[in-house]
Amino acid sequence: MKITVQRAQELLQDTSKKKILVVGDLMMDRFVYGNVSRISPEAPVPVVHVSHEKAMPGGACNVASNLLALGGQAAMAGIIGNDSVGIELKNQLTASGVSLNAVLENSVHPTCEKTRIVADRQQIVRIDREEYLTISETEMASFCELIEAEVALADGVIIEDYGKGSVQQQVVDTVLAAAAKKNIPVGYDPKDDHILKMEGVSVVTPNRKEAFGSAGIAEGKPCTNPLEDEALLEVGRVLDEKWKARHTLITLGPHGMLLLNQGDAAQHIPTRAREVFDVSGAGDTVIASYIMALACGATYLEAAELSNFAAGVVVGKLGTATCTQLELIDYMTTHSNEG
Repeated sequence: MKITVQRAQELLQDTSKKKILVVGDLMMDRFVYGNVSRISPEAPVPVVHVSHEKAMPGGACNVASNLLALGGQAAMAGIIGNDSVGIELKNQLTASGVSLNAVLENSVHPTCEKTRIVADRQQIVRIDREEYLTISETEMASFCELIEAEVALADGVIIEDYGKGSVQQQVVDTVLAAAAKKNIPVGYDPKDDHILKMEGVSVVTPNRKEAFGSAGIAEGKPCTNPLEDEALLEVGRVLDEKWKARHTLITLGPHGMLLLNQGDAAQHIPTRAREVFDVSGAGDTVIASYIMALACGATYLEAAELSNFAAGVVVGKLGTATCTQLELIDYMTTHSNEG
C-alpha cells in the first residue's frame, strides 16, 4: 500500500483542528556558523571564523515545532530551570504559539542547552550544558496534575525521552491513563538506556541503534533488505514483548523504516531521502508527523508512510529542522512513485 498525495492532503487539511501534547525534556539548541581557513597555532584544531549564530527550541521542543510546521496546535509539558536560558526558551515557544500550561520551572535545575559549532556545512563540535533532573515528590505530583489536565484537551500525546529526567515512570503512567480515558493516540520516542513500562502506548519510534540498545542485543551490520535482517526482526520481537506497544516503527536511516504490528508480518517502508545533509531532529519529525496523522484519522501504515516522506524533507536541511505541509506535499508529489 502506498499513500497517495490526495490522501495526504485529505489528512493534513484537519491538522489545524488537532492539538498534540508533547511531554519530555525541553532544551535550547544553539548553532554557531562560520568557516575554517586555517589551523590554530596553539593546538591542532581548526579556527572557526564566526559569521552568524541562531538559537531555537530543541529536544522535545523540536517536536512541538514540527507539529506547528504541519499546521497543527502544540502544547508542551516539561521542566526547565529558572534561568536566562529557560526564559529565552519560554519566550521563543510562546511566540511560536506553543501552549506552556504544563511547563514547570525548577529553581535549582539548569535549563539544558546544546551548542553546535558548524563550519562549511559540517558540525565540528557540540557543547552540552546539562544536568540530570531531580525533583521532589511534591513537584512530581504537581507536574503530573498539569499533564493530566493537558491530555484532557489534546487529540494525541507524544512522550519525547532524551534521558534528561523529565520522562519518569510516574509521568508515563499519568499520560497513558489519561489518554486511555479519552481514547487518543500516544507515541513514545525512547532513549535506549532508559527502561520504562509502556504497555498501552500506540506506537514507539526508536532508530536502529536505540532499538538494539533497548532490546539488549548487539547491533550488527544492517541488511539492505530489512525484512531479511534476522537480528533486526528479533529485536522487533523482543521490543514487542518489552513495550507491549500496539505498533513499533524502527527508523533505519538509508534503509527506510520497519513497521511492526503485534501478531502481523513486519512491513518495510523504503527511504524517501534523496540527499542527506544532517539527521539532527529527524526522529522528532517522524513522531510528530506520525501522531498528527493518527489524530487526523490515518491508519498506522498511512501514518508511517507520511512520516517517512517528512523525514526525507528534513534530512536534506542543515541543523535541527522541520517539515511544513507545503514541503511535504511537494516532496510527495516528486517522489511518491519511487521505491
